[in-house]
Amino acid sequence: METQAGFLITQIKQIGGRVFDKILQKEGISEFNGAQGKILYVLWQHDCISIIELSRLTGLANTTLTSMLDRMEAAELLHRLPDPKDRRKSLIMLTEKSERLKESYDKVSLKMHEVYFKNFSTEEIITFEKYLRRVLNNVKEEMQ
Repeated sequence: METQAGFLITQIKQIGGRVFDKILQKEGISEFNGAQGKILYVLWQHDCISIIELSRLTGLANTTLTSMLDRMEAAELLHRLPDPKDRRKSLIMLTEKSERLKESYDKVSLKMHEVYFKNFSTEEIITFEKYLRRVLNNVKEEMQ
């Protein structure tokens, strides 16, 4: 059986990212882009975490994450603190500026939800997300 799920997921990710950036621009949000929004989203849920943990939660590679964090730190969206348990490591922490942006992000996120799930019933959304979690768990398992 030939399927296109992987291809479709990739297209959704790429086009969805462009739509997210378009909505950010439309809302006048210039402090961060869609990729940085993913990092901020995780930090809003789990502030003051290690780069390794941030990488695990975002799915971004450490090398990609490091350069993005450099740019975000320069934009005063986050700062790095020495880990009190291990001075070789840093913890990533939100700034007041990024805390103030959460409401704007939530507004854009809600609009993305409306785009993704237009013409879906609540039951369909729940079922779809359940399947997506299974796929995500499968690929995570393969990474280990």
